[in-house]
Amino acid sequence: MWNATSATSATRRKPRTTTARTTAPYRAPARRVAVVGVALADCGRVDDLTPYALHAQAARRALADSGLDRSLVDGFASAGLGTLAPVEVAEYLGLRPTWTDSTAVGGATWEVMAAHAADAIAAGHANAVLLVYGSTARADVKAGRRTANLSFGARGPLQFEVPYGHTLIAKYAMAARRHMHEYGTTPEQLAEVAVQARANAARNPDAMHRDPITVDDVLSGPVIADPFTKLHCCIRSDGGCAVLLAAEDYVPDTAKEPVWILGTGEHLSHSTMSEWEDFTVSPAAVSGRLAFERAGVRPEDVDLAEIYDAFTYMTLVTLEDLGFCAKGEGGAFVEKGRLLRDGELPVNTDGGGLSACHPGMRGLFLLVEAVRQLRGEAGERQVRKAGGRLPELAVASGTGGWFCSSGTVVLGTG
Repeated sequence: MWNATSATSATRRKPRTTTARTTAPYRAPARRVAVVGVALADCGRVDDLTPYALHAQAARRALADSGLDRSLVDGFASAGLGTLAPVEVAEYLGLRPTWTDSTAVGGATWEVMAAHAADAIAAGHANAVLLVYGSTARADVKAGRRTANLSFGARGPLQFEVPYGHTLIAKYAMAARRHMHEYGTTPEQLAEVAVQARANAARNPDAMHRDPITVDDVLSGPVIADPFTKLHCCIRSDGGCAVLLAAEDYVPDTAKEPVWILGTGEHLSHSTMSEWEDFTVSPAAVSGRLAFERAGVRPEDVDLAEIYDAFTYMTLVTLEDLGFCAKGEGGAFVEKGRLLRDGELPVNTDGGGLSACHPGMRGLFLLVEAVRQLRGEAGERQVRKAGGRLPELAVASGTGGWFCSSGTVVLGTG
């Protein structure tokens, strides 16, 4: 039994005579990590499949896209479904992974998971990690299986906000109003984000809404939470997708050219609005800086950006915080078609959550679209550089909660 006497005598013992180490222990060099497979499950209006089925559909398609056998998958990441996510989903898919992640930080979940998976693969803790998401958010509401959630609950810190009717959308609206107050951002500029997202969606056959809209259409819609009208807000859809990351050792056996994970960053900002120091600065200001630094690139090097857009303000402020324009200049930056497929900085080239799909935690869709663009697989919405060359560098930045969390991933073909 441990006691004071034994402790004292232990401290007086002579140290063992051992040979001192003169070199650090051997560490295997970190492996490069690539996205080797991406796929969408059925998206938009899906009334005949369960969320589990959408997970399976997306996983099968991503594996087929990679050309790798499912037996090589030894890592699995998922969130948002099941009592023991991702255990139940892995079982449904018939996987028995030796590495797993169930991080859940809202819309930023998938960029954060991709960062964790890339680190695990680089360190040799896994070889191929599958990230999968599926949701029937729209179908469940239509069928009465659930209701539209106005908040995330009333426990913990949230108990001090919920009694005042401070809904999820109200938090984003309040932040947008602060940006308008501080920098003169206008409703018309916010509306431009929705208009250009819809124009990009028009070229995407998988997008849920493809008919063109105008700034006047956005501004004249029903007010949801001032200054947001209906078209300032993301759509509610069903859908799913999957992304397969693998070590560079597997790349020679894949069906398509790899898209490399060049750098990642993540950041948690706040939970309650009272703890948010500046409503005009999102956590992407930190996650983006870290991702660019680790990738060894600058914002001006980026060919396209896929940004979480549950609301138009999210796109605008994230563009600022990633460094594509100065703080307060987001309103002017989004004007003149800069976000279009053929604009100065193509953003949300599939139409984003505002027009393409938004079944819940949309962050994984950002990675799918970025990879497809870098591979040259985006069809009519394909981004081209000068001379018709394919883009080489993309950034995917997800936001969770009410600007509570952020994950940013820089991807490249080189």
